[in-house]
Amino acid sequence: MKLFLKLAPWLCLALFVAEIAAVVAPKKDGEFHTREFARLPVLLGGRIQPFDTMARNALLQIRSTGEVPLEEVPAWKFWHHAAKLKSTEWLLEVMTRPDDADKRPIFLIHHADLLSELKLEGKGVEKSGLRYYTFEQLSPVMKEIETQGQKASKVKAEEQSTFQKQVLKLANATMLYRRLKLTLQPEETEDFPGMVADYTKNLEAGRAAVLAREKGQPYDTNALVSLALPVRQFEMMDQAAYAFVVPPVDPAAGREHWLNTGAALIETLQTGAVNPAVPLLARIAKAYGAKQAAEFNQAVAAYQDWLAPSFEREVTKGRAEFFFNDMKPFLHAMIIDIMALVLGAAGLATFSLLPGVSESLRRASLYLIILACLVHTFGLVFRMVLEGRPPVTNLYSSAVFIGWAMTIVGIILERLYRVGIGNLVASGAGFVTLMIAHNLALGGDTMEMLRAVLDTNFWLATHVVVITLGYAATFAAGGTAIIYILLGVFTPMLHQPLRPAGESTGAPAGKSVQTVGKALSRMTYGIVCFATLFSFVGTVLGGIWADQSWGRFWGWDPKENGALLIVLWNAVILHARWGGLVRERGIMTLAVFGNIVTSFSYFGVNLLNVGLHSYGFTDSGFKWLMIFISIQAAMIALGLLPQHLWRSFRAAAPAAPETPVGPTPAPAKAGA
Repeated sequence: MKLFLKLAPWLCLALFVAEIAAVVAPKKDGEFHTREFARLPVLLGGRIQPFDTMARNALLQIRSTGEVPLEEVPAWKFWHHAAKLKSTEWLLEVMTRPDDADKRPIFLIHHADLLSELKLEGKGVEKSGLRYYTFEQLSPVMKEIETQGQKASKVKAEEQSTFQKQVLKLANATMLYRRLKLTLQPEETEDFPGMVADYTKNLEAGRAAVLAREKGQPYDTNALVSLALPVRQFEMMDQAAYAFVVPPVDPAAGREHWLNTGAALIETLQTGAVNPAVPLLARIAKAYGAKQAAEFNQAVAAYQDWLAPSFEREVTKGRAEFFFNDMKPFLHAMIIDIMALVLGAAGLATFSLLPGVSESLRRASLYLIILACLVHTFGLVFRMVLEGRPPVTNLYSSAVFIGWAMTIVGIILERLYRVGIGNLVASGAGFVTLMIAHNLALGGDTMEMLRAVLDTNFWLATHVVVITLGYAATFAAGGTAIIYILLGVFTPMLHQPLRPAGESTGAPAGKSVQTVGKALSRMTYGIVCFATLFSFVGTVLGGIWADQSWGRFWGWDPKENGALLIVLWNAVILHARWGGLVRERGIMTLAVFGNIVTSFSYFGVNLLNVGLHSYGFTDSGFKWLMIFISIQAAMIALGLLPQHLWRSFRAAAPAAPETPVGPTPAPAKAGA
């Protein structure tokens, strides 16, 4: 039994290490080399990214998932992995096999009034209480969707009803879908290479006819007509295509010279020569549309060969970002954190009853947290390299960074106080913040180009990173305080020795052994000190940045006021402790309220839509912010319960002779 308890943590670690190794290991393509296609670079949102990123973000915006299920599996069959269409395969289908793509249930509609307005009740596919519809099912009511969407768009975002928000989201999703259809080739085109070849063949005569007509000279009508139809289709692509997929002929040209397929073909009317990338992309489109795997694979390889010598930087970027997307480091870190959280909670629950089991579970949880932190760190650094930016550039990256910082804090706490509290802080924070980041990613590209006011790496690496560390520390202090309150109200643990009875405490003879409650108090105090320092320094650095960017150090902007509130609240906690105004329970209650202050200052002020910092967070997150604040308020209410209702204080008793814990203050004298 003892041998098993010693080996169990290592077995848990080995299991997840093997899982990460499997994720990182190279994967083979199927019949169609869609993974190779997924790595190809495009320009979208002002930055180079692979087709894979474009596909994932588009599908997230439309369906709120990164894949399209191909079969319906009941929830109770959790062991059965349903067949799914990968995002890049779905994108290729949309661009080259629209008839098949139109039958995929990808449009999410869950507002009852909207379903009734569009007469879609009873249609679509139901999954976990949500309904998904195909483009074919929406086509008959597309005009109504556009009309309602246009009406909703005229209403200010903060004044829109839930119906208006839903219809606007649906209208945007259908518009995005139609734009994707025109990204690689014109709609309803079965032989795009042939179309491009004919266009090229007729180009010289057609251009001559256009010039002659403009000069009022006789011209070849047939030559002019031969260009009219394809040019109209190319113009439609130019106006609606979603991404710039055609690199410039001159590799030295900037990103502003990337074009969509339609614009690249129209440009030939001036240049007289077709961009070499267009026929290659046309060949890829035809092969996939015709389900010719060998031809598709050859076409993709040929395009890669053409790109390699002149666009090595873009190709490398595409391949690196595809690897990052494919590995999904933050998702796997979140999964490991969930398991670590379960093991850590189980270890804490058996702290007194089964000391040996508790210690084994604690170690297993810690090992998994360290592994999750390594994966989290890898993802954070890899993302920084991809962006060429510091770790915090938007709300998504700040959630990832806060989770990483809180995980580090938790690991340090666990190394100092080996009781399992640090494990709960680290794994809980890692899971929650990565879940928040996952939901923030549903809005689209998380590596979008920065606003001009933020586009300064020095200040991003100083003010933003430092103040985000202050936010993370404040949340960590609130997290340890919540653990203190829950353990104190519902368990007798606060007055128990820091280590289970029967284990060596390392304390000199005659000295008291530190209790779990005292350890939590010290943890919270230390973290609040750290939070105060970084919040203050970060706020001052923000003022210096504001002076550089806007010509004033302080403008009472809501975000600036929020940052100041965090500093002041942390200072209030420290002064209340130093002045003896509160004791352990009071400090914990104040620290939990710090979560409310920080969450509102960080997210809530953006809901005001006022000031220069009002970006990156909309009222779509209001519900979750209110839920979070409500949970914190409930924890504060628990913390304010009279001391005699706390199980830890009711159960307080002298410790065993071999592990003295010192005198326990009488309940009547203990302050709040």
